[in-house]
Amino acid sequence: MKLAKYIDHTLLKADATKEQIIKLCNEAIEYDFMSVCINPSYITLAKECLKGSDVKVCTVIGFPLGQMTTAAKVFETKDAIENGADEIDMVINIARLKDGDLTYVTEEIAQIKKACQDKILKVIIETCLLTDEEKRRACECIINAHADFVKTSTGFSTAGATFHDVALLKEAVSDRCLIKAAGGVKTHEDFLEMIRLGADRIGTSSGVKLLG
Repeated sequence: MKLAKYIDHTLLKADATKEQIIKLCNEAIEYDFMSVCINPSYITLAKECLKGSDVKVCTVIGFPLGQMTTAAKVFETKDAIENGADEIDMVINIARLKDGDLTYVTEEIAQIKKACQDKILKVIIETCLLTDEEKRRACECIINAHADFVKTSTGFSTAGATFHDVALLKEAVSDRCLIKAAGGVKTHEDFLEMIRLGADRIGTSSGVKLLG
């Protein structure tokens, strides 16, 4: 697979303007990235900008804290799909995971996966807030809920993806789901190393730079 297709070209800042989203989409078309990852209010704009290309529209659910109710996340997911989202990146309820309530975490992911219909679901576990054992438990929840990806980070917490975490997640999931590394991937060398360690997708606001 060409390197550009590993990249979800991302702009999730609260002050991202319409002009910036249009620029993001134009860059995604020019460099042939896999997707743009944007907040839900910009789905229809991104869909229009990307018309005629194979660049997908990815959006975020329960972002960035994951502390909404399951019902709110499901509603948000359905709304995103109706508006044209091709991929969904959801945030788990991190506190529930840390409390050991794996049933809650698994069932929430499963409900959102159902709401996604046939669309890709990536599950953000916010690795910087978890122990290694909690990361492994999160992976089991994701696999049991039949989601498509485990994703390291929102990019809005205390740290983003690390080499350690990508290697750990690859060991935990093997070939049972895919891995998205997000946040903190800033150089071409880091990009290549994340892929070598097992990342199937890279979420970054530095996509053009990463291609070297």
